[in-house]
Amino acid sequence: MENQTDDSYYVAVDEAAKESKLDAVASFSSIPHQPDGLEFAGLVPPTKEEMDTLRHVPDKINWSAYMIAFVELAERFSFYGEFCPMLSLSQAYIAIFVNFIQQPLPKGSKTGAGGKHGVSGALGQRQETSTALTTLMQFWCYVTPLLGAYIADEKWGRFNTIAVSVAITLVGHIILIISSIPPTIVHPKGALAALCLAIVVMGLGTGGFKANIAPLVAEQQRHPRAFISQTKSGERVIVNPTLTTSRIYMYFYFFINVGAMVGQISMTFAEKYDGFYLAFTLPTVVFLLCPIVLFLGRNRYRRYPPQGSVLAKSIKLWSYAARGRWSLNPIALYKNLKAEDFWESAKPSNIPDSQRPVWMTFDDKWVEEVRRGLKACSVFTWYPLYWLAYNQMVNNLTSQAATMVTNGVPNDVINNLDPLALIIFIPICDLFVYPGLRKIGINFTPIKRITAGFFAGSAAMVWATVVQHYIYKTNPCGKLVSTCQDANGNPVTSSLNVWIQSGSYILIAFSEILASITGLEYAFTKAPRNMKSLVMAVFLFMTAISSAICEAFNALSTDPRLVWNYGTMAVLSGIGGILFWFSFGGLDAEDAELDNLGEGHFES
Repeated sequence: MENQTDDSYYVAVDEAAKESKLDAVASFSSIPHQPDGLEFAGLVPPTKEEMDTLRHVPDKINWSAYMIAFVELAERFSFYGEFCPMLSLSQAYIAIFVNFIQQPLPKGSKTGAGGKHGVSGALGQRQETSTALTTLMQFWCYVTPLLGAYIADEKWGRFNTIAVSVAITLVGHIILIISSIPPTIVHPKGALAALCLAIVVMGLGTGGFKANIAPLVAEQQRHPRAFISQTKSGERVIVNPTLTTSRIYMYFYFFINVGAMVGQISMTFAEKYDGFYLAFTLPTVVFLLCPIVLFLGRNRYRRYPPQGSVLAKSIKLWSYAARGRWSLNPIALYKNLKAEDFWESAKPSNIPDSQRPVWMTFDDKWVEEVRRGLKACSVFTWYPLYWLAYNQMVNNLTSQAATMVTNGVPNDVINNLDPLALIIFIPICDLFVYPGLRKIGINFTPIKRITAGFFAGSAAMVWATVVQHYIYKTNPCGKLVSTCQDANGNPVTSSLNVWIQSGSYILIAFSEILASITGLEYAFTKAPRNMKSLVMAVFLFMTAISSAICEAFNALSTDPRLVWNYGTMAVLSGIGGILFWFSFGGLDAEDAELDNLGEGHFES
């Protein structure tokens, strides 16, 4: 069933729209005809006055977008589930991986299952080792999207790159299963070698997938330009493609977290009661749905062909615009590169034909698109400080849960509170909170949302800091809680119930709605069409930078320094929010202008 707009389904445009048919078609002349036959005839573009006075609403979401979101659901099930039982790129994914690396193989077990009262494990490394390895994997899986984006934008296109990436990832899944079968898991060195190989292979597949699935799903929206419509109540509204993109990514993220939660819960219980081999096999079976859905929907998806040499020309364009602006004085250099006429000198219309470089095969609008794309990339500068807080959820908070009373619940299933909160609050934000703010005239812009997301992440780490303080206070071994044992060698935990961690996960969920989802939206809406995968990859690359920074704090990821660890992350995320607002708060004023830029012409 298609998603509904704020005031239910839009009625047909009125007679004035029919009379303006030719004008409407002309206004969309720069938009190429799409293979699904959708046209823009009969849609009335709004005037500037109407854009400023009428209420803005999102459009409906196409079925093809839901099909692609389902592919992401299946991929996240495996990613958060299969990698969950080992390393995991996100909360579920890393959660089980922490146990696989950190905890030893239970006595008498050949599968790693811990049973009702034990903790599952395999390799028996320390918490610092599991944190370092999971962080390294996160770095790898968020660097490879740069390669996946380059191939998609310049060589294969998004759909084909996704299809090949799915095949590569499937090979990694098989290697991962081999690392956990009984003949392998009893030999820690062999299991670790197979695990590392699986990480490398799956990371390559993940890179091609992550950089392209988000742009592809947003490209399924019907109308890339704003138009006037009416609600059933007769109110004239602006159907805004930017809000449509925001809605698409809200439900895209919703699907991600459905897959993540189901994957993690099923995998963690499989790991606890049967072993890691089953925990890795189940998501592999679900992952096989990805190529099936991709194949069945191949003729329904809106696809754009690669145009080649886009990145190279963008770099040449920036270098050309920067000519004569270099200075050894850093202040003068900054002012020169930020000058209002920086891009004007590189527009083809301002360069005589006799002096125009042969590689300049684009128009002025494409130069403006590149300018907008670079602005988007600069907005992501402070994101690593946000991801520092988020990453605590996917490794250290899982270890924290193991030091508390769980009453038989796997310690790595608790962080499903995060996807559960997202599944609950994403529809609430889309159907009630955001429309309500728009109705009362509050423009909760992307920059404001991202800033709020930083502060929500900081609040989550404050909560974790307080919890860790009381864990140390209530454990018989004090600040050596992770290695505390009784006379029989059984782990001794704090008397605190594990569910007091809930606040951290719920606050992180709100921060994702505000910062992560909005980041996806910003990366898509501000990038040129032929560079959307690349700009998305830059957004994802910020997580890789965060993972590298995390390595510097690895010494804090162990007793007795964990209070300092969470407290440091809270401060850094809060500072990141302040720096983000002071750096980019001014972009709110030109947000609408950037969104309404026409599509430029580019020849490879």
